[in-house]
Amino acid sequence: MRRFLLVLLTAILFSEACKHKEGNENSDFVLVKGGNFINTKSNLYGKMSLPDFYIGVHEVTQKEWVDIMGNNPSKFKGDSLPVETVSWYDCVEYCNKRSIKEGLKPYYLINKDLKDTINKSEFDTLKFTVRVNTGANGYRLPSEAEWEYAASGGQKSKNFKYSGSDTINEVAWYWKNSGDKVLTGSWIWSEIERNHGKTRRVGSKKPNELGLYDLSGNVREWCEDWYQDYEIPIGLVRSQRGGGWMGAEPRCEFYNRHSFEASGKGPDQGFRLCKGL
Repeated sequence: MRRFLLVLLTAILFSEACKHKEGNENSDFVLVKGGNFINTKSNLYGKMSLPDFYIGVHEVTQKEWVDIMGNNPSKFKGDSLPVETVSWYDCVEYCNKRSIKEGLKPYYLINKDLKDTINKSEFDTLKFTVRVNTGANGYRLPSEAEWEYAASGGQKSKNFKYSGSDTINEVAWYWKNSGDKVLTGSWIWSEIERNHGKTRRVGSKKPNELGLYDLSGNVREWCEDWYQDYEIPIGLVRSQRGGGWMGAEPRCEFYNRHSFEASGKGPDQGFRLCKGL
């Protein structure tokens, strides 16, 4: 019996060690195994490959924000609701402060006294200089590619167009279902207002293939990158992804791209954390 118990204990410890090795630092993060983009709907299908990284299971909540920042800027209050009405600058500052609190090396070098010469936005009155702290192991915003890869299901992708389903109501809080009743017809802002649309508790919809919640809908999520395409040069706006509680269906598709000036804020704008290995 003693030998049996010893073998059982060894098996349990080995199992737990394997779980840690696979990358679940804690229940708030998932290790995303890197590789090529296999979801054929992705903007990056067949174009690039990513290394492994950690990403938050859910959007940063108001409780998590208040614990670090000591304030709550959100319009819709609730500990389990995603924090919103935060700018890109607010989010990178949160990343650094949480990193310091948890004994990690801050990922960002933030200089609020030096205007960023790359930033060409006429609407961004702050233009703080933010650079990467080389070799840091702290929290950061996901790159746009990392966000899209995780939202698409990574190597477990089932080729959905929303993050985790082809049926939007299964995975997303968006303009039709985020209020008092389910709306029909076409997107009309006045109808959304009258219906009292708002954010909802994180993780209350179905997760995607990687166990990640709310990558479609709830709040738009800031990414680290400058947004760039054929019409918009680098330095004007930062990338956002995922639609939001007021977003129409196409905005919630995992491959749909959004952007806003780094100082911009809104009640449908939040973020989730990312971290390298």
